[in-house]
Amino acid sequence: MKPNIPKGTRDFSPMEMAKRNYIFDTIREVYALYGFQQIETPAMETLQTLMGKYGEEGDKLLFKVLNSGDFTAKVSDEELTSRQPLKLASRICEKGLRYDLTVPFARYVVMHREELQLPFKRYQIQPVWRADRPQKGRYREFYQCDADIVGSDSLLNEVELMQIIDTVFSRLGIRVMIKINNRKILTGIAEVIGEADKIVDITVAIDKLDKIGLEGVNAELAADGISQEAIDKLQPIIALSGSNEEKLTTIAEVLAQSETGLKGVEEVRTILDTLKNCGLKNEIELDLTLARGLNYYTGAIFEVKALDVQIGSITGGGRYDNLTGIFGMPGLSGVGISFGADRIFDVLNTLDLYPKEAVAATQVLFINFGEREVAYCMPIAGKCRAEGISCEIFPDKAKMKKQMAYANAKGIRFVALAGDNEMAENKVTLKNMTTGEQQLVTPEEMVQFILKIED
Repeated sequence: MKPNIPKGTRDFSPMEMAKRNYIFDTIREVYALYGFQQIETPAMETLQTLMGKYGEEGDKLLFKVLNSGDFTAKVSDEELTSRQPLKLASRICEKGLRYDLTVPFARYVVMHREELQLPFKRYQIQPVWRADRPQKGRYREFYQCDADIVGSDSLLNEVELMQIIDTVFSRLGIRVMIKINNRKILTGIAEVIGEADKIVDITVAIDKLDKIGLEGVNAELAADGISQEAIDKLQPIIALSGSNEEKLTTIAEVLAQSETGLKGVEEVRTILDTLKNCGLKNEIELDLTLARGLNYYTGAIFEVKALDVQIGSITGGGRYDNLTGIFGMPGLSGVGISFGADRIFDVLNTLDLYPKEAVAATQVLFINFGEREVAYCMPIAGKCRAEGISCEIFPDKAKMKKQMAYANAKGIRFVALAGDNEMAENKVTLKNMTTGEQQLVTPEEMVQFILKIED
């Protein structure tokens, strides 16, 4: 029987891993530049930690892990045949695979609060698991690349995260639009149109503007029981255009009677004004229809869209006021972002933006002509590696055609040949596999030449 892997999971080839590592390394380097420190948490958490943190739907999507040994020992026959999976799971499973990196991070902060220096700036790049229905672009196992700052209310944290987003995408060569909004502005809008208690319905609907258009949004608002008068008042707000400054001025007038709304306007203005002096390479836009994660975020909200590829959000995040409250430690404010590694991977593939050196593995292959020749090549290969040049010696004395085919298949740029003539002169013949050019050089010249070419 042919082996397979679970639905919604993937194998990654060496080339795909080189590309993924290029993304992860870029993100990791930028996080470190801003003083973020890396942590890791276990793949498994207790179900007590996970359950009830993601809503009823989220609880159903948790992968639960059976207890070790005889997990049915303390379960009655009646419970086993009751066909109540959630109730049964609570008896035979104590652990589950993590659903995201946020809840484990909150648990980590509470468990280690005595050791942590606040504000605590952490990043985490690890896989998460969701028992979702697999479909294009949606997997049961995927990576998240999160950075959060907890223990500080300062808007400088939001500014830093915008700079991180800008730096990462500039380094990757992806042109993006960074969108920003504020939960307090959305709360203010719901207040001034007279539907304060329908804030979630309103924001969920207007968040779909890109997907279903204005008519679709209005139909959804009406279906949610929002009055026609309120929907009419909402129209000019949804359609607001102009520069960020013009939008802020207009929305401040609209929200004049909402204290919360005006606080949101002030927060956005502070972030945007500070960023003006930071030399961002990508544009940042106030988008009043942006309403992600509304049950969760309490202040600024961010989302990033690629400009040259039709794809969903490739980064998102925002400010939350009570991350650790779910574990009995209230009042610890934080702000965070998460890069969508899988979508970034798709964008870089579509635009062919991977630098050659990021995906090239071996730089030089030494051809194997026999034992004597291999013994001659070994110290030369050692010199190459000492200078950071990746190389390999073909392990078998095979036909030249086979060894050359191996070099081509792996995209190896140079082949080094050392036969009787080369050994007599203490040299090697270096062949450029792209151009076909050959040159007779000393080992030192070969090292310098490759370093110069690859620089």
